[in-house]
Amino acid sequence: MKNLRHILSALLLALIVTMAAGTVVEMGHGNEYALSHVYGSWWFVTLWALLAAGLVVMMVTRKSWQRPVICALHSSVLLILLGALLTMLTGQHGEMTLSPGKAVNQFSVEKHGDAREAELPFSLTLDRFEVETYPGTHTPMDFVSYLQITDGSEVTDAKISMNNILKYRHYRFYQSDYDEEGNSVLSVAHDPWGVGVTYAGYLLLFVALIGLFFERNGEFRQLLQKTAGKAAILLAFISLAATLPAQAADKPSVLPRESADKMGQMYVMYKGRVCPLQTLAKDFTTKIYGSARYKGYTPEQVFSGWLFYFDEWKDEPMFKIKGDEVRKELGISGKYARFTDFRNDYGDYKLEKILASLPMGDPKRKSFRAADEKYQLIEMLCNGQFLKMFPHPDSAQNVTWYSQNDPLPQSIPDDEYLFIRKQLSLCQEYALTSNYHELGNLFEKTKVYQEKYSLGQVQPKAQFRAERLYNRLSVGRWLAMVTITLGLLSFAAALICLGKGRKLHKPVRIIATIWVSLLCLFLAVVFILRWIAGGHVPMAGSFDSMNLLALSISVITLIMMRKYEMALPSGLLMIGFVLLVQMMGGSNPPVTHLMPVLSSPLLSLHVTVIMIAYALLFFVMLNGLSAVIVRIAQPSNTQYLERLRDISMILLYPAVALLAAGIFIGAVWANISWGNYWSWDPKEVWALITLLIYAAPLHKAVWKSFEKPMFFHLYCILALLSVLITYFGVNLLLGGMHSYA
Repeated sequence: MKNLRHILSALLLALIVTMAAGTVVEMGHGNEYALSHVYGSWWFVTLWALLAAGLVVMMVTRKSWQRPVICALHSSVLLILLGALLTMLTGQHGEMTLSPGKAVNQFSVEKHGDAREAELPFSLTLDRFEVETYPGTHTPMDFVSYLQITDGSEVTDAKISMNNILKYRHYRFYQSDYDEEGNSVLSVAHDPWGVGVTYAGYLLLFVALIGLFFERNGEFRQLLQKTAGKAAILLAFISLAATLPAQAADKPSVLPRESADKMGQMYVMYKGRVCPLQTLAKDFTTKIYGSARYKGYTPEQVFSGWLFYFDEWKDEPMFKIKGDEVRKELGISGKYARFTDFRNDYGDYKLEKILASLPMGDPKRKSFRAADEKYQLIEMLCNGQFLKMFPHPDSAQNVTWYSQNDPLPQSIPDDEYLFIRKQLSLCQEYALTSNYHELGNLFEKTKVYQEKYSLGQVQPKAQFRAERLYNRLSVGRWLAMVTITLGLLSFAAALICLGKGRKLHKPVRIIATIWVSLLCLFLAVVFILRWIAGGHVPMAGSFDSMNLLALSISVITLIMMRKYEMALPSGLLMIGFVLLVQMMGGSNPPVTHLMPVLSSPLLSLHVTVIMIAYALLFFVMLNGLSAVIVRIAQPSNTQYLERLRDISMILLYPAVALLAAGIFIGAVWANISWGNYWSWDPKEVWALITLLIYAAPLHKAVWKSFEKPMFFHLYCILALLSVLITYFGVNLLLGGMHSYA
């Protein structure tokens, strides 16, 4: 048995190291190279086969059939591996291009760099291809192929779109791409054995994971009984300091808040969608300054300042510049530049030559490009091409949104033509003469014009109001810092109370509880408003996932605090740091339309389950830090270390179960959307690595070291690195289809 443990340990470690190395190889050489030289190599398959064989031997030697839940759990892993092997040996994945009216019965298959043609036992003929757009925009909502299936003498009509695949005779067809000639590109998957076996493994896994929590003599129920009624979690964390930039007392001219608010209620075509101008103003201000407010002005007021009082704002130091090289080139010493700093005394643009000379891979190019984008934003506003505020339907009732200086259709009526060309000039005249009453009336008339000529394709009122309310709820870094500070104060109070053998002071507990409750409510409101405003569950971007993670932690904290009093300090700290990461990433991204493939409800379930698992793993890590502190402060308090380990184990069971469920829900979603349930994308690989790392402590019977409390806690602290790499490392460094741009 001892030799088997060593063999399993070596195999598991070899797999983890190999998969981690594979993601680095993929970053440097691409997915196809990594698939052929690492993930698809004979030796990598052999590693998995040896691990499966070791798992079978362990099941036999430990007589796992005496525990049906454990037997089902391990059998599900074997089924999943068998399904993967069958997919590798018998599955076909390729691509075919359909031209209108032309029957096609072949598709191209590429495997390990070699391409060949495979033949279908039937043919497909494309009738037509359509790009369905969101109402009132040119943003694609769905891609649809209408075609016919010819199988012998039988002809059948069919339709393929994103998340709506065509299944026929064990072949699956997915809408992949299209070209300007009206040709439709389909992904083809033929996997008659692998998918069924793999899905059977997923189903058995879900059943076993549920049974794990209800097994009468299982460790999870024993741990619950053992730790009932005991306070346990204590943790420490290092505070981060943050200072807000100082602001000058002098303020440039802007519209009064009431007038600016009316301006923000007009519609604008922005990033492929019709939204309140307020949304554009918020993103505009944050893009330039790094915050949605400047000197107490609302985003709409800042936007109105640049739009109507440019001469005052061009000397305002509000362009946040990152990178010493950029600051040196602009001739500034601080963090902020003026618009006039971007040009020299001769009117030449300072960054033009250096941007042209820097190669694409140069790391300095990113900071120069970011500064250039801020400058170009003002240039676009000044040349009248930024504000696409004026809708006009053509003869086919297709609505296009124009800016003031865009070329207009020759068929447009004279009065409409003059309104588009003169509206902003008239607004500026009213603004400069302080005629805010007429300016407000003009804003209202413009909105009526927009609603009329957009043919009702603007946002519904509920969605419009939700987006405006959401924009007002934008907060700065202060929320994260207040939360971290409260977490540290409650930790210090808990540390003192622990030393005296007392419970956390009631006032501290009350304040912490109120703050977590308010945070939970605030995060839930933000989530709901983004859902209503965007028309989809907000889970597809980095901001949304961090918001969901913070919301999950707050809910878990409120649940745990009744049983484990010290969950409050850990919860506050974790929420604070998640919010800090969220805020450091910039402002809340605009509420945009989702790519069609991201509209699947499985995405929402996948992200929710994964985020809850991450939240629990954060608690386990902080619990481990608590154990380290207790060990240093009270070396003889081994009983407390054991209680901390028991609580971490209670959290670890649902965390691992949810992580496994989330990974395989994502696999099902990928199979429905792309025809391949596992593509060895870096995010998938690191999620699997994280699952393997955290599954190890649940096998104390195999790896006896986890019975030692300090080894367990130190392991869990280091294990969080895999979570950080899975989320941040992949997003920022490794790339792949899951990377947040």
